[in-house]
Amino acid sequence: MIVTVFCVMSLSFFSPIVTEAFSTATAPYYYGDKSSNKVCLMINVYWGTEYLDEMLAILKENDVKTTFFVGGYWVAKNNEMLRKIVADGHEIGNHGYHHKDQATISTQQNTDEIYMTQELVSSVADVEMTLFAPPSGSFNNKVLSVAESLGYKTILWTHDTVDWRDKDSDLIYSRATKDTVSGDLILMHPTEKTVEALSNIIATLKEKGLVLTTVTEVLQG
Repeated sequence: MIVTVFCVMSLSFFSPIVTEAFSTATAPYYYGDKSSNKVCLMINVYWGTEYLDEMLAILKENDVKTTFFVGGYWVAKNNEMLRKIVADGHEIGNHGYHHKDQATISTQQNTDEIYMTQELVSSVADVEMTLFAPPSGSFNNKVLSVAESLGYKTILWTHDTVDWRDKDSDLIYSRATKDTVSGDLILMHPTEKTVEALSNIIATLKEKGLVLTTVTEVLQG
């Protein structure tokens, strides 16, 4: 990645001007260390706060730490909720600013999406992020290269609960727990039905002898 010393203004943040993308980049992570006993219930947040307090309470009650991937647009409207998530000891990851299809936008737009969110989260919660979850899991080599140049690992998932679409707590529970093994990354969102299923998901995974923790911990094993 070649980055010039000049900057451009975008939504009040200065993003580096990118003149060329890497031709190769580190592959995304679909799972972590399979030899560990760790998994992550990773949570992507781009809309609303109505279910987050209850979700945080359940995680705290069960002594579970996880990774919340936050969108910059959401953070701009929900500063206090981001601080609460951080105060509860959870890891914060980058989910882009406008929830764009990263694979279809330019290298510069990719940089803007990640960098603006990075700067906003840093200013609001004093957090330096190292994990990037591309919206909708959309990526190509350009996306991977930009993320890597900004110091990020690109994170996808092993299991997708599809809770944003399928509003069925039993289905969400099944997708989160069926065939789940060490190293798995389980994608969910702060929805009503996810909250309904969350305690049972945690209990079942713990019964399997799995430790529920952050994405970074799962990657490191």
